[in-house]
Amino acid sequence: MNNEAHGYDFHWDDLGDPKTGRPHLGDSVSLAVYRLMVFTFKDTLSKEYGLEKTKDLFVKAGHLAGRQFCRNLLDKSLDLDGFIAALKQKLIEMKIGILRIEQADRERLTFTLTVSEDLDCSGLPVLGDTICDYDEGFIAGIFEEYVGRPFTAREVDCWATGDRTCRFAVEAL
Repeated sequence: MNNEAHGYDFHWDDLGDPKTGRPHLGDSVSLAVYRLMVFTFKDTLSKEYGLEKTKDLFVKAGHLAGRQFCRNLLDKSLDLDGFIAALKQKLIEMKIGILRIEQADRERLTFTLTVSEDLDCSGLPVLGDTICDYDEGFIAGIFEEYVGRPFTAREVDCWATGDRTCRFAVEAL
């Protein structure tokens, strides 16, 4: 880990080697445990910094994760169709969610996509607001790393708003 005077800088190697560190338990963990960590972070941070700042921090963290995910686990040399196919497969393989592209404007680099059975909200009660802030950043970070220009992703439908999939509007800036 790189803890320099200006703060912590994430590096992919910081994730360690689960095969060495968890030879009996492996790299899988219960969804409830993952959500316990995420929701208690959100609760603690929102009490310290407010809900809007917390959402912003989760988007920024997701963005960093998405860029690193793309850089370290995906082939950026593929054409868009090949890249999307590889991304879909990797998300399923890692049990992150099931990606589907509903609409794509290749010239304007705008997309509408869904992620079903996602980590953050699938199966939650209706809460009345979208909650997949981290996913917004994650998706934007992946596209930014692949395309080489800034992207934004905004969740427009969420399990927590009563929908049965998360839908994101994704566009190049």
